Amino acid sequence: MKVKNKFLEIRLQMGYKFQKDFAEFLGLSQYQYNRYERNERQPSLEVTLDICGTNKLNMDPRDIFYLD
Repeated sequence: MKVKNKFLEIRLQMGYKFQKDFAEFLGLSQYQYNRYERNERQPSLEVTLDICGTNKLNMDPRDIFYLD
């Protein structure tokens, strides 16, 4: 089993066409975000909590990550 995420789905649902814009919204570099979106890497717990915080996605991490 691998941990995967739904960043692409979330980005498109929020109306962001470009990774660069969504990465900026999340406070990440485009390179870093791209690797997360393609599930090449997963963010650290610290980054996850920051992304899920009220100033950004305001989501429970369980709504973003899943086991595949």
